[in-house]
Amino acid sequence: MYGTMKVAIGGPLKLAFRPWVEGLENVPAEGPAILASNHLSFSDSFFLPAVLDRKVTFIAKAEYFTTPGVKGRMTAAFFKGVGQLPVDRSGARGAGEAAIRSGIEVLERGELFGIYPEGTRSPDGRLYRGKPGGLARVALATGAPVLPVAMIDTEKIQPPGQVVPKLMRPGIRIGKPLDFTRYQGMEHDRFVLRAVTDEVMYEIMKLSGQEYVDMYATAMKRQLTEAAKAEKEAEKAEREAEKAHRAAVARADKEQAEKLRAALEQTDRKETGGPSER
Repeated sequence: MYGTMKVAIGGPLKLAFRPWVEGLENVPAEGPAILASNHLSFSDSFFLPAVLDRKVTFIAKAEYFTTPGVKGRMTAAFFKGVGQLPVDRSGARGAGEAAIRSGIEVLERGELFGIYPEGTRSPDGRLYRGKPGGLARVALATGAPVLPVAMIDTEKIQPPGQVVPKLMRPGIRIGKPLDFTRYQGMEHDRFVLRAVTDEVMYEIMKLSGQEYVDMYATAMKRQLTEAAKAEKEAEKAEREAEKAHRAAVARADKEQAEKLRAALEQTDRKETGGPSER
C-alpha cells in the first residue's frame, strides 16, 4: 500500500513542486537509520518520503486512525498508506514512551524511522531547541545512525490560512550520518540525551541555515497564543472604552441640550409670560 500511495501522491508531488535534494547518497541503501528533520510544514512528511527510494515511517497520533465514519476510515487508510504509525497516548507516560517504543520497533526491522526533534512545527520558520527524549533514546537504544535533515521553504508553500498551495520548489538537504554508539547503554542519562540532541540540532541548523532559538517550539507557541489573546483582550477593552466614551459624550450633549432648552424656556416665560413655542 505504501508503494501505491507513493506513486499516487509522491509522483504528482515531485512533478508539480520539483523539490531539489542534496545528500541522497548519505541515506543507506539498506539497514536501519533515523532521519531527524526540522519541521516547517505538514507537507514535510510527504516531501521527504517522495524523494527517497526506501520507505520512511513517521509517527502520528492514534486519533488519526480511530475516528469513526467514512471520513475516519479514509483518513486512517491515507495515513497508513503514507507510512504513518499510530501512537497511543494513553500509556503511563503518554506519547513520549509510545513514540520511543514505535521507533525502536521500526529500526529493529531494519527500516528508516523519521522523527522531528523539535516535537512540533516551527511557529515562525526558526529552528527551536530539540526535545531530548525521543530522538536520543531511540538512537542510543538501537545504535542506528542519525541522519540530520533540513527541509527548506516548505512553510512557504501553504502558510496557515492559505487554502491553495503555492507552486514553488522546496529543498531537502540530508547530512552525513552521526554515530552515537559511544553512548550506548546511557539512554537514561539526561546529560547524555541533551548532548546527543544538541549535536543533531546543530547539524540541522548548519544544513538549513535557520536562526536557532534556545527554547522549545511548544513554549514559543504558548507565548504567541498568550500574546495574541492579550492583544485581543486589549483591543476589546479599547473598543469598550471608546463605546463608553461615546456614550458619556452623548449623555453630556443631551444634558447640555436639556439645560439650554430649559434656559430658553425660562427666558421666554419672562419675556412673554408663557411657555415658549420653540
